Amino acid sequence: MGYLLSILDKSPVDGEEAPSQALARTLYLAQQAENWGFQRFWVAEHHNNARLANSSPEILIAHLLAYTSKIRIGSGGVMLQHYSAYKVAENFNLLATLAPGRVDIGVGKAPGGLPLSTRALQKAFDLEQKPTFADQLGELDIYLRDAAASADQATNLRAIPSPAMPAERFLLGASAESAGLAAAHDWQFVYAGHLNGDESLLHDVFTTYGEATNGQVPILAIGVIAAESDASAERLEGDLRRFKVEVANGQGVTVGSLAQAQEYIRQSGITEYRIEEKMPGVIRGTPGRIHGELERLHARYGVKEFIIDCPVTEASSRISSFRLLAETHLAVAA
Repeated sequence: MGYLLSILDKSPVDGEEAPSQALARTLYLAQQAENWGFQRFWVAEHHNNARLANSSPEILIAHLLAYTSKIRIGSGGVMLQHYSAYKVAENFNLLATLAPGRVDIGVGKAPGGLPLSTRALQKAFDLEQKPTFADQLGELDIYLRDAAASADQATNLRAIPSPAMPAERFLLGASAESAGLAAAHDWQFVYAGHLNGDESLLHDVFTTYGEATNGQVPILAIGVIAAESDASAERLEGDLRRFKVEVANGQGVTVGSLAQAQEYIRQSGITEYRIEEKMPGVIRGTPGRIHGELERLHARYGVKEFIIDCPVTEASSRISSFRLLAETHLAVAA
């Protein structure tokens, strides 16, 4: 089989369980993913969301690295707009020094929450001097690429420690613009197909990135719900709806429900907007059916790695989905 599988985990809270249980399950899933042969295990960043337990990927990554031994661990991703690029670089240079050859940094420009949490995270920023996302990415790239180099030659400022094997760098996005930005900085690009399943957009993004990188292919993030039968997979409830809030003269945001979209509008106080439901890229069915679709995408677009997001919250079904997918993948690959 010509492609690798990786996992994106959001630490979903199942029913009335405590967040600590969701985080313990994230660790269990990372350890199982290592045993099952997944390439990498990434954790997401969300704010002020009681249904998702992880608000700080860097801290959770350190915990997962300590209790695994081989699988790559990373962020999917750090929401860079909220932070100093210098501090993000320090965090990941330290992680890469602690676990050489096992750390990934994925960054995105989404807020990871609604306007109230964004304002709280960015309260210390001077908005007049706040850099653009593209400028932040460029600064972060310098600090990560060579901690002995300097973003400011006058001060010789470095993001210490300098790891022998720096974190692998990934930009997450769902647009040709983001793909071009990743290519400009020689970052790997991850197309967020689990948020937008429009295959014509996927084609445009892959073409843009390939033309800018002499034929490199993005990683594809995609939603998967696997079960013993197609009917069982269809019966599993998942977070399957996405709503894009388009804002006049501003960055849009994708959320998981119409109520969240309306709450975003309320918190931001905007008056000119449009809400559009997007169809996420989610494949349901038996592992064989799912691998058939992954094989089609691999053959059509040259995808060499899929990052799997399972949008099911119920714990046992979610873990079973990954296990079934891995078992079939390894059996076919063998």
